[in-house]
Amino acid sequence: MTAGGPGSDRPRQPIRSYVLRGGRITRAQRRALDELMPQWGLPFTPRPLDLDAVFGRYRPRVLEIGFGDGATLAELARMRPDTDFLGVEVHPPGIGHCLLAIEAGGLNNVRVIAHDAVEVLEKQLTADSLDEVLLYFPDPWPKKRHHKRRIVQPAFAALVADRLKPGGTFHLATDWEPYALQMLDVLNAEARFANASAAGRWIEDPAARGPTRFEQRGRRLGHEVFNLEYRRRQLLT
Repeated sequence: MTAGGPGSDRPRQPIRSYVLRGGRITRAQRRALDELMPQWGLPFTPRPLDLDAVFGRYRPRVLEIGFGDGATLAELARMRPDTDFLGVEVHPPGIGHCLLAIEAGGLNNVRVIAHDAVEVLEKQLTADSLDEVLLYFPDPWPKKRHHKRRIVQPAFAALVADRLKPGGTFHLATDWEPYALQMLDVLNAEARFANASAAGRWIEDPAARGPTRFEQRGRRLGHEVFNLEYRRRQLLT
């Protein structure tokens, strides 16, 4: 009998939006994981975080989902010292790279979690706890049979809307137009979100951020970048 089949006691495994790939990790990144993660990392536990205690203050809070090598996360934290940033990533080399950037910048307004972002949103963050959520260049899973792995799905949109404060902002970017169109469909269908674009599609002037490594690669390949911005409605009508 297959796992999760009729009569099985094993719970069905959730569909992940990522694959843990093996990758070369440098000596510096390994040191960062060993020595810096205890300082700037937060363990995953299925209990809500007290973000005021984590950061030692009450400030606007921003979550970046899948921060890659952490360059954008670290730069935003440097540019906005009065804002607290929480980054979630699963790939060890990127986490190590991000920790090194935090150390080099002397940044005290960043914490990282090495875990699945959906579970972090579900278990560690509470309703109305975030001012912004950033999702830049998630895996587009271009093959049709893999579309179910795309992170932007109706349940995910509802979860992000719940964790954002009224008036909070969800920033997204992709260089894969079919995925951008799916994002529009999914987010437009979530009643708690309002598209910030006057045309109801992309925004031309996204929030200040440096180009990510994936964005730079996409532009080199001639890909158009689609930036989306949604605001959590203050009240439902």
